[in-house]
Amino acid sequence: MKKSIYVFTNGEMRRKDQTLYFEGEEGRKYIPVEDTKEIHIFGEVNVSKKFLEFCSQKEIILHYYNYHGYYSGSFYPREHLNSGYMTVEQVRHYLDEDKRYRLARLFVDGAGDNMLKVLRYYQNRGKEVGAVADRVESALKDAEKTQDRPMLMAAEGHMREAYYSAFDPILQNKNFRFEKRSKRPPLNRLNALISFGNSILYTILLSEIYKTHLDPRIGFLHTSNFRRFSLQLDVAEIFKPIIVDRLILKMVGKQMLTKKDFDQKLNGILLSENGRKKFVAEMDERMKATVKHRTLNRKVSYRRLLRMELYKLQKHIMGEETYKPFVSPW
Repeated sequence: MKKSIYVFTNGEMRRKDQTLYFEGEEGRKYIPVEDTKEIHIFGEVNVSKKFLEFCSQKEIILHYYNYHGYYSGSFYPREHLNSGYMTVEQVRHYLDEDKRYRLARLFVDGAGDNMLKVLRYYQNRGKEVGAVADRVESALKDAEKTQDRPMLMAAEGHMREAYYSAFDPILQNKNFRFEKRSKRPPLNRLNALISFGNSILYTILLSEIYKTHLDPRIGFLHTSNFRRFSLQLDVAEIFKPIIVDRLILKMVGKQMLTKKDFDQKLNGILLSENGRKKFVAEMDERMKATVKHRTLNRKVSYRRLLRMELYKLQKHIMGEETYKPFVSPW
């Protein structure tokens, strides 16, 4: 399985013959080209034209994050799986309001079902989240009654608001209070974790979209306007609860992250460099972890689940098979 590499320190990346290396304060470290799928760059890293050309040749994507740890852009190699037919069909689904709404509904349905899976998991472990689960279920039913995307987005917002209110009774940690959703900048530690985790998931999905015929610029739930990419935002809605949120609740619940892993800024709170390293290490392990797939009757990694979801979406757009969002069985 190819690896994701995360670079937090400052330095430079260069090509030497048929290999790549990073050189920073701790010296030179070589990058296993054939085993690398993407590089996430958090530090100030200089790259050369030869380095980028080699990355493109080897289909290695570079994801860049700003000083605060937020995604800022990607070096996306020349698209080798471009499909004119798929692009045309994807645009047709976007322009046909009925087709677009149906796909948007499915993304919201999948997100709601997986939120409920998380809540029932903790309810079965003695956490008082039954009332919250009922509110999420009610909001999900409201979403099913909507007639257009604006109404759907409003119902989805109410559903997510109810869902996040369960974080406090689950964690019962005075240093990690949710209060309300805040971002850019997050106003507390829990919101900082949610924003950072979501950002990592978005970039991982972008890498997976690159391996399909889909165009990441054309989303269905999220508007394709001046935003560069939106499709990964759609698909991420399904997986945020079972990948990002479960990981956050685990790391905070087991004190793998504490208040010492955050920095107080003038207008908000952000993960420190050490906190980011801890989180991405666990996220990387999460993506490699395998689970039993009921349909295939074999184990697949969470990363593979993301790719499979995109393949299902492709088949739906081509009219081969109606899309059904992944719902966690565990």
